[in-house]
Amino acid sequence: QYREFAWPWTFRLTRLLYTRSWISNERPGLLFDLATGWLMQHRIILPGATTLTRLISEVREKATLRLWNKLALIPSAEQRSQLEMLLGPTDCSRLSLLESLKKGPVTISGPAFNEAIERWKTLNDFGLHAENLSTLPAVRLKNLARYAGMTSVFNIARMSPQKRMAVLVAFVLAWETLALDDALDVLDAMLAVIIRDARKIGQKKRLRSLKDLDKSALALASACSYLLKEETPDESIRAEVFSYIPRQKLAEIITLVREIARPSDDNFHEEMVEQYGRVRRFLPHLLNTVKFSSAPAGVTTLNACDYLSREFSSRRQFFDDAPTEIISRSWKRLVINKEKHITRRGYTLCFLSKLQDSLRRRDVYVTGSNRWGDPRARLLQGADWQANRIKVYRSLGHPTDPQEAIKSLGHQLDSRYRQVAARLCENEAVELDVSGPKPRLTISPLASLDEPDSLKRLSKMISDLLPPVDLTELLLEINAHTGFAD
Repeated sequence: QYREFAWPWTFRLTRLLYTRSWISNERPGLLFDLATGWLMQHRIILPGATTLTRLISEVREKATLRLWNKLALIPSAEQRSQLEMLLGPTDCSRLSLLESLKKGPVTISGPAFNEAIERWKTLNDFGLHAENLSTLPAVRLKNLARYAGMTSVFNIARMSPQKRMAVLVAFVLAWETLALDDALDVLDAMLAVIIRDARKIGQKKRLRSLKDLDKSALALASACSYLLKEETPDESIRAEVFSYIPRQKLAEIITLVREIARPSDDNFHEEMVEQYGRVRRFLPHLLNTVKFSSAPAGVTTLNACDYLSREFSSRRQFFDDAPTEIISRSWKRLVINKEKHITRRGYTLCFLSKLQDSLRRRDVYVTGSNRWGDPRARLLQGADWQANRIKVYRSLGHPTDPQEAIKSLGHQLDSRYRQVAARLCENEAVELDVSGPKPRLTISPLASLDEPDSLKRLSKMISDLLPPVDLTELLLEINAHTGFAD
């Protein structure tokens, strides 16, 4: 039996629509379909389309006004005046401060990193932080910030005071994280460029010195061949070798070989140390502005960072009291000189190499960054995890007992391993090569399947449904609705 569209069903539907409008940015058409399906599921007589459309519009407007009001109440009076200044031009440019902050780095260099850091500092100095937004929906904030980044300053200036302040707050909060990510992306790319340039320089040096190395190696081989002559008495070997190659000449050859030859674990670190001049341009901004944190595996890197942030401004050429845990064996000969002093250049480049590796592993992270932040911070912890633990287990299809889950996974692994081992000798798609120093496994790719006629007909139907517009315009329109490219 169907019911009238009246209380309490109007209240329940309004509550559902308001919740969806508050936590997401769904289009009115989707909310209309949701409301229609909900009414049919609960056997409610469908109201007129105009009535339902008006209800959805009122609910969306109410949720939007609530979001604007909450965002507008976050900044203090001083912060509001600073945010209003975003719409005015800067001292040295006709562009507004808002437009200049929208522009991210476009080159990979030390000055570009410094500019990216200054951009982040400008946004961070507003004093608006993400911890004030724990009760606000992240999707709505993201869409509001995206709108601020796409629209012009004049459109924002013509908004109502409450909406204008909400848009500016959302912009600063979102672009602060984005600016920090951009700066760290430039840092990572710049360190990769330094390593690449060092490798190129090292390879060129290697090619230029190959003739000298070959000549010296042949001379040493001839000298060492006297050691293998059985007819030469042991007491006269040195005299016979020096008669072939004078002592001074042999010492020069040995010195040359030691200078030219590279150890097996060499990664062109010496050429990286030569890039110290490029590092000096951006390292002060990195050490004094970016606040790094670490997981247990990154404590040594963080200690080295704290030490350099204190000592880098000094003119000391040796850092003998620096933490040495980050110095690997391949870096040791370049960081510690013959007098057992830790050189400034070598230690700095060693730290940057270790920092890049730690950042990519997330052993070291930056709080407030999205791409370079702590991945553990996004996990449910404490009371939140205990409250949602059963729900998460069930949504993933895992048992609530961890020992039972581990036992099930172990059984699956054992059965798959035995199945693969039983078919390994007969499986022509798998080849195991043990001729080299390490076994090598080769798996042939799967053969491609022919497209069935039904799939071809479906592809044609879908292509016929697409409007005859430019692909880039279509992608931009879809991105405006869904934000898939962000």
